[in-house]
Amino acid sequence: MPGGHLTYEDRRKIAEGLVEGLTYAEIARRLGRPRSTIGREIARNGGPHGYRAARAQQATGRRAHRRPHSPLSTPATAEISGRDPQAVQEFERKLAGAMSGIPPMAAKVMVCLFTSDSGDMTVVDLVERLRVSPASISKGIGWLEQVGLVKRERDNRRDRYSIDVDVWYRAWLVGIRSMTLWADTVQEGVDVLGVQTPAGSRLLMASRFFQVLSNDMTQAAEHYRQIFSGAGDVSAEPPSGR
Repeated sequence: MPGGHLTYEDRRKIAEGLVEGLTYAEIARRLGRPRSTIGREIARNGGPHGYRAARAQQATGRRAHRRPHSPLSTPATAEISGRDPQAVQEFERKLAGAMSGIPPMAAKVMVCLFTSDSGDMTVVDLVERLRVSPASISKGIGWLEQVGLVKRERDNRRDRYSIDVDVWYRAWLVGIRSMTLWADTVQEGVDVLGVQTPAGSRLLMASRFFQVLSNDMTQAAEHYRQIFSGAGDVSAEPPSGR
């Protein structure tokens, strides 16, 4: 309520306003609070570029000499309560690292969406989860949207991002395009160095390897579509172009 203590939901709205590029005055009007309250809140909790709702909530509790919140008790990560947080984080790091052909930040965003019980998140949610800047999240989201691995839906004033049931099929296609690019690039080396030279011969064998691997991966993806087509919508067209 206006004049009372800021709640966690208030702090989430402050974080969302900063992501949207709103001024302190505009954020204050949204919340029905004095501008000075919003300014102090942001200044004492990381500033406009470092403000995080969950972190600000915990810091406020410490300043009031209350028992500090466990990271798992904050609303931002409440969905993994009862699970081993270290095991969850280690699995997410391992899964993101295994996503060859996907930029690191895009892989982290994709893993967050896939391991989230809700299956969808806003930019603010992802910033809280990954503890990176909104610009980093936007870059990862942009790449994932470009290749069709996530979809965007408007929820009131916020964009929510989610993944389809066929996300692994689409991720597999990214790997196929990577193999095809390798084959095409290596073949250029054959033409440049000459197929009769030792170097050209090695590159020719490499090009053939990547071509065969690409074909096998394509067949495996189509096999998936046929087997699991009844489990969800996996009939969408593959992402276009390299």
